Amino acid sequence: MTTYTPEALDALWMPFTANKAFKADPRLLVSAKDMHYRSADGREILDGAAGLWCVNAGHCRAPIADAIAEAARTLDFAPGFQMGHPGSFALANALKGILPTGIDHVFFSNSGSEAVDSALKIALAYHQSNGQPQRTRFVGRLRGYHGVGFGGISVGGIELNRKTFAAQLLPLTDHLPHTHDPAHNAFSRGQPAHGASLADALEQIITERGGETIAAVIVEPVAGSTGVLVPPVGYLERLRAICSAHGILLIFDEVITGLGRLGAPFAAQSFGVTPDMITLAKGVTNGAVPLGATAVQGWIYDTVVNASAKGIEFFHGYTYSGHPLAAAAGLATLSLYQSEGLFARAKALAPYWENAVHSLRSAPGVIDVRNVGLVAGIELASRADAIGARAYEVFIDCFKVQNALIRVTSDTIALSPPLIISEAQVDELVAKVRRAIERVPA
Repeated sequence: MTTYTPEALDALWMPFTANKAFKADPRLLVSAKDMHYRSADGREILDGAAGLWCVNAGHCRAPIADAIAEAARTLDFAPGFQMGHPGSFALANALKGILPTGIDHVFFSNSGSEAVDSALKIALAYHQSNGQPQRTRFVGRLRGYHGVGFGGISVGGIELNRKTFAAQLLPLTDHLPHTHDPAHNAFSRGQPAHGASLADALEQIITERGGETIAAVIVEPVAGSTGVLVPPVGYLERLRAICSAHGILLIFDEVITGLGRLGAPFAAQSFGVTPDMITLAKGVTNGAVPLGATAVQGWIYDTVVNASAKGIEFFHGYTYSGHPLAAAAGLATLSLYQSEGLFARAKALAPYWENAVHSLRSAPGVIDVRNVGLVAGIELASRADAIGARAYEVFIDCFKVQNALIRVTSDTIALSPPLIISEAQVDELVAKVRRAIERVPA
């Protein structure tokens, strides 16, 4: 066992972390395999969060690691500007094979944040190329998370993320109301019954701003990072209809929901609603190498590319777009999902998962449980003087005492295990969460 002092940890500025508190009492992971991490003090930690919503096929899978190693030995880097390599084209074609029909062109980046900023730029480029340059407004949603680029924060709806940067966010941005309605939908199983009419707020924005000024609407099919907010029945269908009626592009941010989390390649297929663009990341490489992508309807690509007589059609990209190691990891990951039938496995396991997580309804202080696919949110009653503290203490107890990794946001526990989880491990995870909830004071 290695001891890590605060001095040894001081040089790193950690993301989305209370740095002083962490370095005084660090939680370090040193290895992983399948459903488990191993901590620096030698404990086996059951992964109830797929790392950070991304390790869908389980940890350190040999086919993915071998593909990355072979790529590093063969082609460590190839420029993506005015050049290419076979792997990026192969991965784009592989993704085309599992994306909703019509979404058949892929623009690579390195993260979900970059995928979102790329999608917003593509939306503007499309409307300029289509002879509607006045379409410059974006509509996001409260309690939406779309990464940490200035574009993503602007359309996102997490106030703490926006606060420091508010003066420099995109100015032409509006937000729909969020879909969380515990008064009507507490303890819903799957999609809640009430709330489709919340999509009609888009009509109000259109009335106020003018539909001809709006470039795109962006939403997460299931809002993950703000507490697992599942769309009400009919809500996404209503958004699709309004956007189509007014010539507005609809973007689904599937960084979390993509690649099997809901028992289908993408939530668009699970819910039966096809957007104009999908952003993805995380599970596309099983978290092994950073990779993001923006997938678009063919007519969007054709409009932008054909509008330019010659030369570069879209002035945007990243040094590492379609990196050889990321492409290799993505191809191996998609192959693994297919060979092991992990999307179908997630769908088959979802009813068992639903019953297990809803058993937490009787745990102390639980005021809501919501689920869809292999994801769940367990909301706790907040302390009047310390919102978020209760769930955070459950998170700490899970890691230190119960030997489980979970995620928390405010006072909601978010569970999203690798898709390889067994029924016995589902029971184990839920039991660990219950014990932690019971140990933490109200």
